[in-house]
Amino acid sequence: MSLLDPKTWQPVGLSGGESAVVEPATGEALATVALASPEDVATASEAARDAREAWSDTPYHVRAGVLRRAGDLFAEHAAELREWLVRESGSVPGKADFELRVAAQECYEAAALASRPTGQLLPSEEPRLSYTRRVPAGVVGVIAPFNAPLILSIRSVAPALALGNAVLLKPDPRTAVCGGLALAALFAEAGLPEGLLHILPAGAQTGRALVTDERVRVISFTGSTAAGRAVGEAAGRHLKRAHLELGGNSALVVLADADVEAAVAQAVWGSFFHQGQLCMTTGRHLVHASLYEEYVERLAAKAQSLTVGDPYREPVHLGPVIDAGQLAKIDTLVEASAAAGARVAAGGTHQGLFYRPTVLAEADDQAPAYTEEVFGPVAPVRSFATLDEAVALAAAGPYGLSLGIVTRDTALGLELADRIPTGIAHINDQTVNDEAVAPFGGTAASGTGARFGGEASLDAFTELRWTTVRREPAGHPF
Repeated sequence: MSLLDPKTWQPVGLSGGESAVVEPATGEALATVALASPEDVATASEAARDAREAWSDTPYHVRAGVLRRAGDLFAEHAAELREWLVRESGSVPGKADFELRVAAQECYEAAALASRPTGQLLPSEEPRLSYTRRVPAGVVGVIAPFNAPLILSIRSVAPALALGNAVLLKPDPRTAVCGGLALAALFAEAGLPEGLLHILPAGAQTGRALVTDERVRVISFTGSTAAGRAVGEAAGRHLKRAHLELGGNSALVVLADADVEAAVAQAVWGSFFHQGQLCMTTGRHLVHASLYEEYVERLAAKAQSLTVGDPYREPVHLGPVIDAGQLAKIDTLVEASAAAGARVAAGGTHQGLFYRPTVLAEADDQAPAYTEEVFGPVAPVRSFATLDEAVALAAAGPYGLSLGIVTRDTALGLELADRIPTGIAHINDQTVNDEAVAPFGGTAASGTGARFGGEASLDAFTELRWTTVRREPAGHPF
């Protein structure tokens, strides 16, 4: 049976008009989805608030059962969801399978959160029982992007629901099916009661309404740093928490003792996986001067060997970027970097939305593709001479999301990682990694820390309440 039956998958009553979901590889309209207006946010948040109390009072094992069933359904509907991920977001099949696997695991991990200890007994100076208790935050607003739509929605939706909250989810309209409507259909099949999950595909204006709605107490936002600043400011004015996972320009540091072939294997995946459209993409390659020329030559050769095309209709390594706006940004940054002195060692061209994997040698601070987040398949390479220089280069810039270090001396790699401010560090691996059991997040312009994944979700989606109990009413001086 189809999970996404056109007769049942659309949300009812949205008043923001309609939008076509377009396949980037072909320009074909795959579906038409209803969009949410700011007024729809108020209606949904009121319904979510009314439904939430009964859900939070539901025994934990019942909530956990819904989440476990949702995890199972990702496997049962894998073929259909895989096709949507490939066609709607431009993912190659392997990337789609990765999303499905992680999404299922997010549900299983969330199910386990429902039975975690809910508080602590505290000592007290007074003759009373004193304890803390985690309680649901209430209505949670989730704003998710286009690039990994399934993972970046479910990683907040699943734990928020498991912990007794209701959720308003605003997926990017370009990936409204995988990022939202599919989740609604899947959770309905899993037995989630009505009113707890509302899907609101929309643009920025509706997003602002979601952030400022008084019934929404926590915001979980994944997206660009510029948009994240606006979300954080608006949430702060309304005295609500905002968990922000934002952009990055992550460095891969290749030390002098590294095996160049092994390092390049890491680099290719880190920069070109999903066309570089990930916050943790390897955006800067910092290579010891003694290995630099060989590294650039090998990386360029590998980039030239990769196939780019329609991932739904042919076996390829890279699919299309999401739309013409993103393509123009990538192309502009590459051209400006070449004009500033960077050498295009591979790529730098495109056909339609299919951008060739690109290697920029001799990149430095004058090359905008080196200093800015490209969000495309571009690998700027720069050399360093000393470990101190490598640390300074890796730590430079506003971001602090992910870091990779390639070396035969793992102790040195760990020591180096401790000197570079970042939310995530991988020794002898590239920067693109994600597991449902691990906290995920960055520092500085990359966000407000690790608030996604594992036990971090407990802090993200609950409030901590202090309670005391006395046998008799307390006496006071007046």
